[in-house]
Amino acid sequence: MSEPSRDEVQVVWDPVFNGYDFGRWHPMAPVRLELTARLCADLGLFDRPGVSVVGAEPADDDLLRMVHDPAYVEAVKAASADPQQAQAVFGLGTEDDPAFPGMHEAAARIVGGSVDLGRALVAGRTRHGVNFTGGMHHAKPGCASGFCVYNDAAAAIVAMLRDGAERVVYVDLDCHHGDGTEAVFWDDPRVLTISVHESGTTLFPGTGFADELGGPGALGGAVNLALPARTGDGGWLRAVHAVVPQLVRSFAPDVLVTQHGCDTHALDPLGHLRVSVDAQRVAAASMHALAHEASGGRWLALGGGGYEVVDVVPRTWAHLVAEASQQPLDPTTPVPAAWREHVRRTFGREAPTAMTDGEPATFTGWESGYDPDDAVDRAILATRRAAFPLHGLDPDFD
Repeated sequence: MSEPSRDEVQVVWDPVFNGYDFGRWHPMAPVRLELTARLCADLGLFDRPGVSVVGAEPADDDLLRMVHDPAYVEAVKAASADPQQAQAVFGLGTEDDPAFPGMHEAAARIVGGSVDLGRALVAGRTRHGVNFTGGMHHAKPGCASGFCVYNDAAAAIVAMLRDGAERVVYVDLDCHHGDGTEAVFWDDPRVLTISVHESGTTLFPGTGFADELGGPGALGGAVNLALPARTGDGGWLRAVHAVVPQLVRSFAPDVLVTQHGCDTHALDPLGHLRVSVDAQRVAAASMHALAHEASGGRWLALGGGGYEVVDVVPRTWAHLVAEASQQPLDPTTPVPAAWREHVRRTFGREAPTAMTDGEPATFTGWESGYDPDDAVDRAILATRRAAFPLHGLDPDFD
């Protein structure tokens, strides 16, 4: 496999991605993408040396069928041409995934962006790739689910495996269980999926518990850490760092793929975690460092959920882009006045003035010891005891 290029990151963006639009009242509002891109531009992130902003063409049918059933792809096309004919049997035309004109092309373009980045990583044309329009982790081979039509993360991983990668780790930090991506690789020993999320006892999709470990051909290939509702920065970061780095190092992937859904935030209207922008920034920095440690620097970072479209999504993903560009933003960096004025004109509200929530985003590492009275620690230990031995790791000490 080619060595990664130096000091280069490709970021997928073009206003055409705003075409992924379920309608005016849907939580997955495309304005979150536009505001993220505008904030990145106003902060000068897109103009940094070594940063390339790239568009993408829609993935073709052959590429989509690497992950999705042919009948499902045809159903998406039909619903795209005539939304009134959407078939609920494929998860289309539902409240979560209403059909809309041009849906196939819009969803396929997101796939195209992530696949292009993945192939560039394997070929050594870039060191890092960021597609904040992607991370559609609920889409399954035969149906849409949870605002996701096609699974770009899974398609990118399959494409990288076909292009020469032998092992890939997928880490999902969204508030919701990354069930669709997990399902695609459930019995594939070449791919390790790790999802740290709010427990399915309190949140969609109701799955992702510690005993969900993969198929008979890849036992241990799926790892799930289900956190209690209202987990805040310290518990969330402790959980991520008590499970993810150890497993990634053990698996030794050629590429690290991470999903950065920011619906973990305390202000998000759909989730029940209490994470700050500051903790999300710390997690992104940790994934970046882990890619350099474990996968030769090859890092594909994706967006995902996130439904507080002004205060949370743009700042979180701007930090992600800055991190991938090798020049993280100081949390106290002021939010540009031009961006805040745009928010004022567009939404009639005030925007945050700095790139921080003012939280320290600190945590105590697992080496401090297990607290049986703490619900987060109980969740961590359940996952470690279920998954770590399958990777040759000691759940109590590694």
